[in-house]
Formats: sequence, structure tokens, C-alpha cells
Amino acid sequence: MATTPPASPGSFRQLSGAQRKAFFAAWLGYLLDGFDFILITLVLTEIAADFDLDLTKAATLVSAAFVSRWLGGLVLGAIADRYGRKPAMILAILAFSVGSGLCGFAWDYWSLFVFRAIVGIGMAGEYGSSATYVMESWPKSMRNRATGFLLSAYPIGTVLAALAYEVIVPAGGWRWLFYAGIIPIALTLYLRRSLPEAAEWQAEVAGREDVTTSSVLFAARRRLPNAALAVVLSTALVFIFSRTAGSAMPYLIVLTVLCVVAFAVQLAGRLWPVMLAIMLTVFCAFLYSWPIQSLLPTYLKTDLGYDAGQVSNALTWAGLGYAAGSCLAGVLGDKLGTRRAYVLGLFVSLAFVFPVFALPAGNVVLLWVLLFAMQATSQGISGLLPKYIGDHFPTRLRAAGLGFSYNVGALGGAVAPLAGAAIAEDIGSLGTALTVLAGSLTVAVALIIGFDVPARIGRALKVTSDAPALLPRERHLT
Repeated sequence: MATTPPASPGSFRQLSGAQRKAFFAAWLGYLLDGFDFILITLVLTEIAADFDLDLTKAATLVSAAFVSRWLGGLVLGAIADRYGRKPAMILAILAFSVGSGLCGFAWDYWSLFVFRAIVGIGMAGEYGSSATYVMESWPKSMRNRATGFLLSAYPIGTVLAALAYEVIVPAGGWRWLFYAGIIPIALTLYLRRSLPEAAEWQAEVAGREDVTTSSVLFAARRRLPNAALAVVLSTALVFIFSRTAGSAMPYLIVLTVLCVVAFAVQLAGRLWPVMLAIMLTVFCAFLYSWPIQSLLPTYLKTDLGYDAGQVSNALTWAGLGYAAGSCLAGVLGDKLGTRRAYVLGLFVSLAFVFPVFALPAGNVVLLWVLLFAMQATSQGISGLLPKYIGDHFPTRLRAAGLGFSYNVGALGGAVAPLAGAAIAEDIGSLGTALTVLAGSLTVAVALIIGFDVPARIGRALKVTSDAPALLPRERHLT
């Protein structure tokens, strides 16, 4: 049964009970996603000590989940386009929950790397399928709020992870934190079992086998070549982000780009340059946000000397800021337009980035306030990202288009901790490194979105598409 949006709603009171239930189930799944995904950053120093790794090598374990995200976004997105958003969400939560539990059993660096890659597959599928599910279940006039409120779940999950870290790790060690990541899976599966399918997908795509991304990727003549392409791309990324590529690094980077382009051409046809522009935008977005997401606990423990309780408190306030900012971004996006609200949030965030990392140890309360404000404006504004990306794809390709382009761009999150750690080693200050990355890349993303670069490329190609961002009337800041 599909959930039919109201004709012209403007508030939450006009949503049906089924739509609220659908949103809550997706929100809860994304909360668990945030909980499981962030665990590695909390115990990076403990893992490094246990496995005898330096900081840069340990940071590659954060990158491991990003190495596999493109595959999760592509495959689970294709499943969502062909069979519906709901089954893809269920598969995604199974993947990241099981992967998180396995991390607790890791016996060395490479086993933990592989298990984190499984987490990445699930996280990618969760992002793409949940975002498209909520957008297509809610009215078009409220879709910025739909994605903004949905993404507020992720930082709440990180807050819960930080609280779990404070309780579990000092008493039982880092492995028990990963074991906890699998516990809530039954509740989410129970909620999702009775969910209605997304109304827009049900109306436009359901039952049509010849128009979705699965028919493109898994057609008989393409199945084996695409499987081989996936193996090549995955292998190249593992060598790159485990820092074992050696002198072959430049060639592997070129090979990675060519493989990504090959998939983009298949998915988007003549609009593949638009997909690549979206990937670049997301890549830069991760480069400004994920050095802080992944290395903030390490910075607080090493540079400022805070203990587990103080780190947990700081991350709690940062997570609450992220959640509040995501909700506010959704409201502003529906009132001001997606791109205008996005660019405004990014420029406001610059006022908080520099004070956060200039603050000396001991100013705990002020640190909480600054982290809250910084994450509300920089990370929180990314609650608009699913809506922004989804507008560049028609319904029949939206889950895989959003999932693949976002999660290839998310490789910036794999580069981020490595870049942050490497810059810190050169200049001798992790705080300064995080400031440089966050400040410069925030400006880059604001310019790309503000000047509407992906959509301008699409309109210049003059390819007929019913994707909202590519329609002539969308030239203004929507």
C-alpha cells in the first residue's frame, strides 16, 4: 500500500499517520547507522595501541568504510529503484549492524579493515534508500524538512555512541563498544516490516522492469563486465586507502576515476557530467566536514589532554548541534530554497571553525558552545544534501543516482582523516590542520552550490530530463 501525500500541505499536522510512522522508522534506522558508523573514531587511539599502529595508519580504518560505500550506494540503490525503497532499507541496516558486530571480533588491522568495509556498504544503502523513501512519501512542499529532519537522526546516533563509549570502554574495552552496535537491529526490522512503500515510487516506477537502474547495471550483456569493473574499482580503492599502493598510487587513482566514469555513463547516460559534478560537490563537502568528524576525538584526547568523560561531553554537544542544525536547515530550505539556505549555512559556519581550534585546554563550557554552533551550521546544513542531490535525478533513477553519486563523493571522507593526520604531521598541530581543511573546503562547496554548477552543466548539455533541478524554471535558488 502506498502512502499518498496531501494535495497542498504546509505543516506536519497535515501528514497522515502512515507518513509519520514511515518517517519515524527511517529516522530510527538512520540513528542506528550513525551509532554504528562513528564507533571507530571514538576508539581509534585504543585500537592503535592494541594493534601497534601509528595515528596515520590507524586513520585508514576510518577510511575503510568509505572504500566500500560506492558499492553499497550503487547496488542497494539499484535494488531500491527496482524493488522499492523499503526492502533496500532493510538490507542496509542488516549490513551495517552485522559489520559493526564483527568489528568486535577483529584480530588484526586487515580483519578490522574488512569488517569496517561491510559497515560502509550498509551505511551507503541506508543513506540513499532512506532519503529517497522519506522524500517520496512526503509532499513536495515539505521535502527539505523531510531530509533535514531525517538526517538529524545521524548525530543523535553519534551522541548515543559517545555516551556508550564513556560507559562501556573504560569498563570492558573497545571491543564491547562494537558488540553493542548490533543490539537494536530487531526493533528497526520490526518497525520496517509493516511500512508502506513510498508513494512516488509506487506511482511512477513499481512494476516497470525496463526503466530502473537495475535494468541498466544487471542486464545480461552487462552483468559480468560490471562485476569485473566493481572488483577492479574495489581493489584499487583498498590499495589507495590502506596506503599500500606505493609507487603505483597515481595509476590507481586514474584507474579509479575511469571506473567511476564508466558506471556514471551507464547510470546517467548523456547526463553523466552532471553526476560527476555532484560527486565533486559531495567530495569537497566531506573534506570540510569529515576531518572534524573523524579526528575530533583524537584532537581532544591528544592535543587538549581531555579524558574519556570530557571527550564524551564535547561530542554530545557537537552531535546535538548537528541534529538541531539539520532540523533548522530543513525549515529554512522549504522557506528560502534549498541552495540559498545551504550557502547561507556554510558561510555562517566559518565564524565558528577558527575559534573552536584556537581555544586552549580548560575552557570546557565554551568549547561545548562553539562545537554546538559549528556543527549546527556546517554539518547541520548538510541535511539539505539529499534533497539537493535528488533533484538532479528522475524518480526511476533517484535511489541509485543519489546513492552512487553521494557515496562516490563520500570518498572525500576516506581522504579526510588521512589528509588531516598528514597535514598535522607536517605542521605539528592537528587543530591547525583541521582548521585549514574545514575553512578552505567550506568556501569551495558554497561556491559550487551557490553558482549551481551541476545543474548549469546539465542545462548546457540540453538533454531532456524531468529531474527538478534541470528544468528551466529551476534557474532560481531552489
